[in-house]
Amino acid sequence: MMRNILTSVLVLLFLLGCSKEPEEYNKPAVYWYDKMIESMAKGRLEKADSYYSSLQSEHIGSPLLESATLIMAQAHMYYEEYLLSEHFLNEYIKRYANPIEREYAQYLKIKAKYMALPHPRRDQGLIHQAILAGMDFKRSYPRSIYIPVVDTMITRLILARASLNESIAKLYERLDKPKSAEFYRNIKPESWIDWKNVQKAQVPLYRGIFEGDGDESWYGFIVPDTQSVVSRHAYDEDEKVGYEKNVQQHDEMHREIMRPQQDSL
Repeated sequence: MMRNILTSVLVLLFLLGCSKEPEEYNKPAVYWYDKMIESMAKGRLEKADSYYSSLQSEHIGSPLLESATLIMAQAHMYYEEYLLSEHFLNEYIKRYANPIEREYAQYLKIKAKYMALPHPRRDQGLIHQAILAGMDFKRSYPRSIYIPVVDTMITRLILARASLNESIAKLYERLDKPKSAEFYRNIKPESWIDWKNVQKAQVPLYRGIFEGDGDESWYGFIVPDTQSVVSRHAYDEDEKVGYEKNVQQHDEMHREIMRPQQDSL
Protein backbone atom coordinates (compact mmCIF):
# COMPACT_ATOMS: atom_id res chain seq x y z
CA MET A 1 0.00 0.00 0.00
CA MET A 2 2.71 2.46 1.02
CA ARG A 3 4.67 1.52 -2.08
CA ASN A 4 1.73 2.42 -4.34
CA ILE A 5 1.22 5.74 -2.57
CA LEU A 6 4.91 6.60 -2.88
CA THR A 7 4.88 5.72 -6.58
CA SER A 8 1.81 7.90 -7.13
CA VAL A 9 3.43 10.84 -5.35
CA LEU A 10 6.61 10.53 -7.44
CA VAL A 11 4.61 10.36 -10.67
CA LEU A 12 2.59 13.44 -9.63
CA LEU A 13 5.74 15.40 -8.80
CA PHE A 14 7.26 14.41 -12.14
CA LEU A 15 4.18 15.56 -14.04
CA LEU A 16 4.08 18.83 -12.14
CA GLY A 17 7.76 19.41 -12.90
CA CYS A 18 7.23 18.79 -16.61
CA SER A 19 4.12 20.93 -16.87
CA LYS A 20 4.41 24.15 -18.85
CA GLU A 21 3.95 27.53 -17.29
CA PRO A 22 0.50 29.00 -17.95
CA GLU A 23 0.39 31.22 -20.99
CA GLU A 24 0.25 34.91 -20.13
CA TYR A 25 -1.05 37.70 -22.32
CA ASN A 26 -2.90 41.02 -22.23
CA LYS A 27 -0.99 42.32 -19.21
CA PRO A 28 -0.04 45.92 -18.31
CA ALA A 29 3.30 47.20 -19.58
CA VAL A 30 4.72 47.46 -16.07
CA TYR A 31 3.91 43.75 -15.51
CA TRP A 32 6.04 42.64 -18.48
CA TYR A 33 8.76 45.09 -17.49
CA ASP A 34 8.93 43.75 -13.92
CA LYS A 35 8.93 40.16 -15.18
CA MET A 36 11.77 40.97 -17.57
CA ILE A 37 13.88 42.52 -14.79
CA GLU A 38 13.12 39.61 -12.44
CA SER A 39 14.16 37.00 -15.03
CA MET A 40 17.27 38.95 -15.86
CA ALA A 41 18.28 39.13 -12.20
CA LYS A 42 18.06 35.33 -12.04
CA GLY A 43 20.18 34.93 -15.18
CA ARG A 44 17.26 33.59 -17.23
CA LEU A 45 17.85 35.65 -20.36
CA GLU A 46 15.60 33.55 -22.59
CA LYS A 47 12.65 34.30 -20.33
CA ALA A 48 13.68 37.95 -20.20
CA ASP A 49 13.73 38.02 -24.00
CA SER A 50 10.24 36.51 -24.02
CA TYR A 51 8.89 39.10 -21.59
CA TYR A 52 10.53 41.88 -23.60
CA SER A 53 8.81 40.57 -26.74
CA SER A 54 5.46 40.61 -24.91
CA LEU A 55 6.09 44.19 -23.76
CA GLN A 56 7.00 45.24 -27.28
CA SER A 57 4.09 43.50 -28.99
CA GLU A 58 1.34 44.47 -26.52
CA HIS A 59 2.56 47.99 -25.71
CA ILE A 60 4.41 49.27 -28.77
CA GLY A 61 4.12 52.88 -27.57
CA SER A 62 5.09 52.32 -23.95
CA PRO A 63 7.74 54.68 -22.54
CA LEU A 64 9.18 51.65 -20.71
CA LEU A 65 10.42 50.19 -24.00
CA GLU A 66 13.33 52.62 -24.28
CA SER A 67 14.95 51.65 -21.00
CA ALA A 68 13.95 47.98 -21.45
CA THR A 69 15.78 47.80 -24.79
CA LEU A 70 18.98 49.28 -23.38
CA ILE A 71 18.79 47.05 -20.29
CA MET A 72 18.45 43.96 -22.51
CA ALA A 73 21.49 45.04 -24.53
CA GLN A 74 23.61 45.47 -21.41
CA ALA A 75 22.37 42.20 -19.89
CA HIS A 76 23.32 40.20 -22.98
CA MET A 77 26.74 41.86 -22.97
CA TYR A 78 27.19 40.97 -19.29
CA TYR A 79 26.44 37.32 -20.06
CA GLU A 80 28.81 37.41 -23.07
CA GLU A 81 26.06 37.13 -25.69
CA TYR A 82 27.53 39.87 -27.82
CA LEU A 83 25.55 39.35 -31.04
CA LEU A 84 22.27 39.66 -29.17
CA SER A 85 23.63 42.69 -27.34
CA GLU A 86 24.41 44.35 -30.66
CA HIS A 87 20.91 43.48 -31.91
CA PHE A 88 19.27 45.32 -29.01
CA LEU A 89 21.66 48.25 -29.38
CA ASN A 90 20.73 48.59 -33.05
CA GLU A 91 17.07 48.57 -32.06
CA TYR A 92 17.72 51.18 -29.39
CA ILE A 93 19.61 53.47 -31.76
CA LYS A 94 17.01 53.15 -34.50
CA ARG A 95 13.91 53.73 -32.38
CA TYR A 96 14.67 55.56 -29.16
CA ALA A 97 18.09 57.20 -28.80
CA ASN A 98 18.61 60.95 -29.00
CA PRO A 99 22.02 62.24 -30.24
CA ILE A 100 23.70 61.96 -26.82
CA GLU A 101 22.23 58.52 -26.15
CA ARG A 102 23.18 57.43 -29.66
CA GLU A 103 26.83 58.21 -28.94
CA TYR A 104 26.77 55.97 -25.85
CA ALA A 105 24.99 53.17 -27.71
CA GLN A 106 27.49 53.31 -30.57
CA TYR A 107 30.29 53.05 -28.03
CA LEU A 108 28.62 49.97 -26.50
CA LYS A 109 28.43 48.40 -29.98
CA ILE A 110 32.19 48.79 -30.41
CA LYS A 111 32.72 47.37 -26.93
CA ALA A 112 30.53 44.36 -27.82
CA LYS A 113 32.59 43.68 -30.96
CA TYR A 114 35.81 44.02 -29.02
CA MET A 115 34.73 41.75 -26.18
CA ALA A 116 33.53 39.14 -28.68
CA LEU A 117 37.20 38.55 -29.58
CA PRO A 118 38.76 36.68 -26.65
CA HIS A 119 40.86 34.70 -29.15
CA PRO A 120 41.55 37.04 -32.11
CA ARG A 121 43.22 34.35 -34.24
CA ARG A 122 39.85 32.73 -34.69
CA ASP A 123 38.03 35.55 -36.49
CA GLN A 124 39.91 37.77 -38.90
CA GLY A 125 36.70 39.27 -40.26
CA LEU A 126 35.44 40.38 -36.86
CA ILE A 127 38.77 42.10 -36.12
CA HIS A 128 38.39 44.03 -39.37
CA GLN A 129 34.78 45.02 -38.53
CA ALA A 130 35.70 46.10 -35.02
CA ILE A 131 38.54 48.32 -36.24
CA LEU A 132 36.28 49.93 -38.85
CA ALA A 133 33.58 50.53 -36.22
CA GLY A 134 36.14 52.19 -33.95
CA MET A 135 37.40 54.42 -36.77
CA ASP A 136 33.84 55.42 -37.69
CA PHE A 137 33.09 56.28 -34.07
CA LYS A 138 36.15 58.54 -33.81
CA ARG A 139 35.20 60.29 -37.02
CA SER A 140 31.57 60.77 -35.92
CA TYR A 141 32.34 61.78 -32.30
CA PRO A 142 35.85 63.33 -32.27
CA ARG A 143 35.26 64.98 -28.86
CA SER A 144 33.58 62.03 -27.18
CA ILE A 145 34.54 61.14 -23.61
CA TYR A 146 34.86 57.53 -24.82
CA ILE A 147 37.68 58.31 -27.28
CA PRO A 148 40.51 57.14 -24.97
CA VAL A 149 38.79 53.79 -24.43
CA VAL A 150 38.05 53.41 -28.14
CA ASP A 151 41.69 54.25 -28.95
CA THR A 152 42.84 51.53 -26.57
CA MET A 153 40.53 48.98 -28.16
CA ILE A 154 41.59 49.94 -31.69
CA THR A 155 45.28 49.71 -30.79
CA ARG A 156 44.85 46.26 -29.29
CA LEU A 157 42.86 45.12 -32.31
CA ILE A 158 45.58 46.38 -34.65
CA LEU A 159 48.18 44.47 -32.66
CA ALA A 160 45.95 41.39 -32.80
CA ARG A 161 45.62 41.76 -36.57
CA ALA A 162 49.39 42.06 -36.92
CA SER A 163 49.89 38.95 -34.79
CA LEU A 164 47.35 37.08 -36.90
CA ASN A 165 49.08 38.14 -40.13
CA GLU A 166 52.41 36.91 -38.76
CA SER A 167 50.83 33.56 -37.85
CA ILE A 168 49.40 33.27 -41.37
CA ALA A 169 52.80 34.10 -42.85
CA LYS A 170 54.45 31.34 -40.80
CA LEU A 171 51.76 28.92 -41.88
CA TYR A 172 52.48 29.72 -45.54
CA GLU A 173 56.17 29.18 -44.88
CA ARG A 174 55.43 25.70 -43.55
CA LEU A 175 53.32 25.07 -46.66
CA ASP A 176 56.27 26.18 -48.85
CA LYS A 177 54.51 29.27 -50.23
CA PRO A 178 57.11 32.04 -49.85
CA LYS A 179 55.27 34.69 -51.87
CA SER A 180 52.12 34.42 -49.79
CA ALA A 181 54.19 34.45 -46.61
CA GLU A 182 56.05 37.56 -47.78
CA PHE A 183 52.76 39.29 -48.62
CA TYR A 184 51.33 38.84 -45.11
CA ARG A 185 54.63 39.63 -43.40
CA ASN A 186 55.02 42.92 -45.28
CA ILE A 187 51.62 44.23 -44.17
CA LYS A 188 52.19 47.13 -41.78
CA PRO A 189 48.72 48.22 -40.60
CA GLU A 190 49.92 51.30 -38.70
CA SER A 191 53.22 53.05 -39.30
CA TRP A 192 52.95 54.91 -35.97
CA ILE A 193 53.52 51.69 -33.99
CA ASP A 194 57.10 50.63 -33.25
CA TRP A 195 56.69 46.94 -33.93
CA LYS A 196 60.08 46.09 -32.47
CA ASN A 197 58.75 46.99 -29.02
CA VAL A 198 55.58 44.93 -29.36
CA GLN A 199 55.66 41.75 -27.30
CA LYS A 200 53.98 38.66 -28.64
CA ALA A 201 50.86 37.52 -26.78
CA GLN A 202 51.37 34.46 -24.61
CA VAL A 203 49.10 31.51 -25.40
CA PRO A 204 47.93 29.57 -22.31
CA LEU A 205 49.23 26.01 -22.06
CA TYR A 206 45.78 24.42 -22.29
CA ARG A 207 45.12 26.23 -25.61
CA GLY A 208 48.63 25.79 -26.94
CA ILE A 209 48.31 22.01 -26.69
CA PHE A 210 45.45 22.00 -29.19
CA GLU A 211 45.97 25.18 -31.21
CA GLY A 212 49.73 25.75 -31.11
CA ASP A 213 51.35 29.01 -30.11
CA GLY A 214 51.09 30.68 -33.51
CA ASP A 215 54.52 29.45 -34.62
CA GLU A 216 53.99 25.74 -34.74
CA SER A 217 51.93 22.93 -33.25
CA TRP A 218 53.11 20.08 -31.06
CA TYR A 219 51.77 17.61 -33.64
CA GLY A 220 53.75 19.18 -36.50
CA PHE A 221 56.18 16.26 -36.62
CA ILE A 222 53.24 13.99 -37.57
CA VAL A 223 52.43 15.97 -40.74
CA PRO A 224 54.30 14.57 -43.77
CA ASP A 225 56.99 16.88 -45.11
CA THR A 226 55.61 17.11 -48.63
CA GLN A 227 54.93 19.98 -50.97
CA SER A 228 51.41 21.33 -50.96
CA VAL A 229 49.06 20.26 -53.73
CA VAL A 230 48.55 23.95 -54.45
CA SER A 231 51.34 25.64 -56.35
CA ARG A 232 53.91 27.37 -54.15
CA HIS A 233 53.30 30.59 -56.09
CA ALA A 234 49.51 30.33 -56.12
CA TYR A 235 47.82 33.40 -54.70
CA ASP A 236 45.19 35.79 -56.01
CA GLU A 237 46.85 38.95 -57.31
CA ASP A 238 43.56 40.88 -57.33
CA GLU A 239 42.94 39.90 -53.71
CA LYS A 240 46.44 41.05 -52.79
CA VAL A 241 45.96 44.47 -54.45
CA GLY A 242 42.54 44.90 -52.83
CA TYR A 243 43.82 43.98 -49.40
CA GLU A 244 46.80 46.34 -49.66
CA LYS A 245 44.53 49.17 -50.80
CA ASN A 246 42.16 48.51 -47.91
CA VAL A 247 44.98 48.56 -45.36
CA GLN A 248 46.37 51.78 -46.87
CA GLN A 249 42.96 53.47 -46.58
CA HIS A 250 42.79 52.44 -42.93
CA ASP A 251 46.24 53.93 -42.33
CA GLU A 252 45.29 57.24 -43.94
CA MET A 253 41.98 57.36 -42.06
CA HIS A 254 43.62 56.71 -38.72
CA ARG A 255 46.40 59.25 -39.30
CA GLU A 256 43.78 61.85 -40.20
CA ILE A 257 41.81 61.13 -37.03
CA MET A 258 44.89 61.02 -34.79
CA ARG A 259 46.49 64.19 -36.18
CA PRO A 260 44.39 66.71 -34.15
CA GLN A 261 45.18 64.82 -30.94
CA GLN A 262 48.91 64.65 -31.72
CA ASP A 263 49.01 68.36 -32.61
CA SER A 264 47.45 69.26 -29.28
CA LEU A 265 50.17 67.44 -27.30
